[in-house]
Amino acid sequence: MNADDDLLQVKTALPAIDKFKEKALQWASSFDTACLLDSNGFTDPYTSFDLAIAAGTRRLITPQGENAFGELGALLEKEPGWYFGFLSYDLKNDVEELTSANADHLRFPDLCFFQPLHLLLVKGGELTIMSANPDEVLAAIGRMQEMTTTTRQENLLINARFSREDYIATVQAIREHLRRGDVYELNFCQEFYAENASIDPVSLYLALNAISPTPFSGFMKHNERYILSASPERFIKKAKDRLISQPIKGTASRSADPDTDREIIGQLRSDAKEQAENVMIVDLVRNDLTRCSVPGSVKVEELFGIYSFSQVHQMISTIVSNPDPAKGPASLISAVFPMGSMTGAPKFRAMQLIEQYERTKRGAFSGAIGYFTPEGDFDFNVVIRTLLYNAAEKYLSFQAGSAITYDSDPEKEYGECLLKVSGIMSILGKSWD
Repeated sequence: MNADDDLLQVKTALPAIDKFKEKALQWASSFDTACLLDSNGFTDPYTSFDLAIAAGTRRLITPQGENAFGELGALLEKEPGWYFGFLSYDLKNDVEELTSANADHLRFPDLCFFQPLHLLLVKGGELTIMSANPDEVLAAIGRMQEMTTTTRQENLLINARFSREDYIATVQAIREHLRRGDVYELNFCQEFYAENASIDPVSLYLALNAISPTPFSGFMKHNERYILSASPERFIKKAKDRLISQPIKGTASRSADPDTDREIIGQLRSDAKEQAENVMIVDLVRNDLTRCSVPGSVKVEELFGIYSFSQVHQMISTIVSNPDPAKGPASLISAVFPMGSMTGAPKFRAMQLIEQYERTKRGAFSGAIGYFTPEGDFDFNVVIRTLLYNAAEKYLSFQAGSAITYDSDPEKEYGECLLKVSGIMSILGKSWD
């Protein structure tokens, strides 16, 4: 039985999605738990809806440590329904013999999913509300005022865990592992952070989404912890009898000049180093999918696709398969978690070296935000280009990384990290020298 069957469902036309989105997020964020997922008008063959907003808690699961995926799977089997939430990168310890001992300043749970009291889905200008009282939900959203708050943070001091010199020295140390053949590629990340930070998460998310609209944007609130994501990357989706993964490897900056921008696209498309990095991750994803798919069904649907966003062009490949019908939704995800685009190859050794060389626990960063449907389908992003905030600790964090290969130029890799956080820095009114 669908655990949401007792909710009323109402459909209505929605002519102005932008104003509705802003007011609906304000309304949703008044609950202890809320989630917004926004495709920002981007379309692909696998888009299920334009906007989803979930608010309030009917059921909540936040298992920690070993068997977190198992507990999630048991809930989805016993009480199928709509669930929204996030998976922490450190769930790697649940699927492999690994540990996370680096400092954790954010203190997010390893996994958090909730079945909402109210669910709003927008597709093609039509709004569907699932709630015990849909009319009151619509009226409450209508009473919200337009936001006028500023996002600029004059007293916010942004620090970095690595100086430029430390970062370059660490990349050189990683290149020695690459030379020895310990790994072929390693996604090395660094944290930027602010302490004693007082922010308005809703205003900051709306500002981030305005300057960096992406197809897998997301806002997640769990009590005093917030995820504000402008992610361009899909981790994995299940749509009936198909699994879809779309890893990103390959980044180039945008230009305001159209001719120069087209040249940059051409250079990225033909860049041998970027192609090599992308192929490594495609092979890794193919291998991961074989663990949870019908034999012989894993295929590369698109290789080296170039997609353009506000600050960057990205090289994205698409791998598809038919899921093993004997595996439930949580088992399918755990078989491929965490995403190869944020680890490296081979995956296990890469994760060991990530723990060795990075200076903070990743937590929700390079994890995933998404949802499960009553039918057992799901869709998850990769938590990158994302602000994480613990309001109780007043700790603000964002991370960025790049794929390190033996041919990597440490200076260029450092510059790529700064490019990837440029959108976040701009909404904070900051710059990084």
